[in-house]
Amino acid sequence: MSVKEYDSTKMQPAIMSSICTGEKVAGFKNLENGSFSDVMAIKSDKDMKKFLKMYGIDEKDVVKIY
Repeated sequence: MSVKEYDSTKMQPAIMSSICTGEKVAGFKNLENGSFSDVMAIKSDKDMKKFLKMYGIDEKDVVKIY
C-alpha cells in the first residue's frame, strides 16, 4: 500500500467521536476553518491502524473531536 499524502500545513489528522453513540470516524480537520473531512469509519483497532498506515501518521499526531 502506498502512503497517501495530505497537506499537513492545512490539515490535521483527527478522530471524530460521537458522545452519544460512540461511533468514530477518521479524517482530517481543516486548520483554516475547522471543518472536518471524513475518510473512513473506525470500528476497531485494526481500522485505526489502517488509517494511520494509509497516511503515514503517528498516532500521537491525531486529535480527537467530540
